[in-house]
Amino acid sequence: MWLDHRAVSQVHRINETKHSVLQYVGGVMSVEMQAPKLLWLKENLRETCWDKAGHFFDLPDFLSWKATGVTARSLCSLVCKWTYSAEKGWDDSFWKMIGLEDFVADNYSKIGNQVLPPGVSLGNGLTPEAARDLGLPAGIAVAASLIDAHAGGLGVIGADVRGRGLACEGQPVTSRLAVICGTSSCHMGENPMASIELARDVFHSEHRRSWTGPIPTWKEISKDPIFVPGVWGPYFSAMVPEFWLNEGGQSVTGKLIDHMVQGHAAFPELQAKAAARCQSVYAYLNSHLDLIKKAQPVGFLTVDLHVWPDFHGNRSPLADLTLKGMVTGLKLSQDLDDLAILYLATVQAIAFGTRLIIEAMQAAGHSISTLFLCGGLSKNPLFVQMHADITGMPVVLSQEVESVLVGAAILGACASGDFASVQEAMARMSKVGKVVFPRLEDKRYYDKKYRVFLKLVEHQKEYAEIMKGD
Repeated sequence: MWLDHRAVSQVHRINETKHSVLQYVGGVMSVEMQAPKLLWLKENLRETCWDKAGHFFDLPDFLSWKATGVTARSLCSLVCKWTYSAEKGWDDSFWKMIGLEDFVADNYSKIGNQVLPPGVSLGNGLTPEAARDLGLPAGIAVAASLIDAHAGGLGVIGADVRGRGLACEGQPVTSRLAVICGTSSCHMGENPMASIELARDVFHSEHRRSWTGPIPTWKEISKDPIFVPGVWGPYFSAMVPEFWLNEGGQSVTGKLIDHMVQGHAAFPELQAKAAARCQSVYAYLNSHLDLIKKAQPVGFLTVDLHVWPDFHGNRSPLADLTLKGMVTGLKLSQDLDDLAILYLATVQAIAFGTRLIIEAMQAAGHSISTLFLCGGLSKNPLFVQMHADITGMPVVLSQEVESVLVGAAILGACASGDFASVQEAMARMSKVGKVVFPRLEDKRYYDKKYRVFLKLVEHQKEYAEIMKGD
């Protein structure tokens, strides 16, 4: 549903209001958020959907309702996607202004008038019916949820990095950027509202005795939220409690790689050769790139091939859903070498998009030194190395590859009472698996490619203006 962009007209009208809630979504609401989708449903499916619906849920809230029978919504879902404010609640004037005054009239019962922080125990836990469906005992604690990407951020960003040679060691959590990369990518950066010290006496006595790691300190940088044009947020307590979250993102990353590879004329050959080796197509492509690179670094194979990756519009930091994808440097040949190099150029383009988001966040006041990657694409060593090389930052990978599950487990451990706080559970349950450092000797090459990357979107906008003219 988030990837559905049919509510373009609705989101344009919402953005034309210039309502104050928009400052908390980067100044421009995305078509991927819930308000334009809800307005589309009202205007297009009034009788079959809108008038009959009892509740409109985000997926994590739907799952917690199915598990517990409790309709309370997660603060994460509502703050990040529905314009709810952790401090002020719903803004009646916004919903009335965009034509969804129905929600105000029924006291927001259909979209959430009971809102709970992630990790809080819901109701009486798992219902007997849900317990039967899941093969679990009834009454097991169920936590108020996080959106999947935010759970991934929670599962990876708090890991202990001592002895890894990283600039973020001993620094505030705000020096870390969690990048959750799958179908799309989300870039999660935190900023504290106030100084939060997790001292030893905060821990339950039973956990203190078994705890062997350092007591984590979440140091104050600023008491104010950071507003980044084109980047979602700042959202208060949407991922880590008491911190402001900024969320950059790319609408298609894994999906774009699939699109480029599967649409190439050499894809059937690639499938056959990968199957013969019992490899995934991407493992085969990575090994093929190593084969054809010869003596040069693999990234240098794209010296004449450049990609702009916004095939489904730009989420951050340009916040422009009209942008299109671009490829320059194509030749007549369509063999496996060409496919491999196009795949590489696409991966690099995604990493350049991450660099663009980081630069926007840094310019607004963030201080980021280390990337923490998780999600399906973090299993691809080429994807990870390109992000390190192109951003110039080390990449930390979680010991548990499925960091979204770690984040969900952190919430469950809080709901069950095993930990006193989300921060404590993060410190105990997040583990570093591997650190990938950038090849700094390649920096000049990637700086030049980045200049080309920025020229691509500049030219695309120029072409659009030409075509609009007389």
